[in-house]
Amino acid sequence: MDTSVTLKRLTERFSGSILETHSHRGDDTAVVKKEDILDVCTFLRDDEALLYNFMMDLTAVDYMGKEPRFEVVYHLYSLKYNRRVRIKARVSESDCSIDSVIPVWIGADWFEREAFDLYGITFKGHPELRSILLY
Repeated sequence: MDTSVTLKRLTERFSGSILETHSHRGDDTAVVKKEDILDVCTFLRDDEALLYNFMMDLTAVDYMGKEPRFEVVYHLYSLKYNRRVRIKARVSESDCSIDSVIPVWIGADWFEREAFDLYGITFKGHPELRSILLY
């Protein structure tokens, strides 16, 4: 199956940052190096051919027993082009942190706090990273 416009643009712009991609029936996913998450997300939001201006969700997956143990998962939507993409960044248990994407999408605030609360992942640069669900 042909690679989507989004995945093509990402791999052209960030060839050294994209670890893998998947595209099947409109389900587009890119796994990126965690160190580049802010640059990748800013590009996805600002590139005129993409315009992923809505972060629908951010969550994490715990692969206990594997390394890296965690994946932070971003679900993005382009209102203009009616496209979705999933961006994943792997986070190790020994360095359980990743940059906050609040500078890109302010709506990431509570999603990042939830992932911090439930998984212990620290979002560097988050303005108020504290528990919201657990005591």
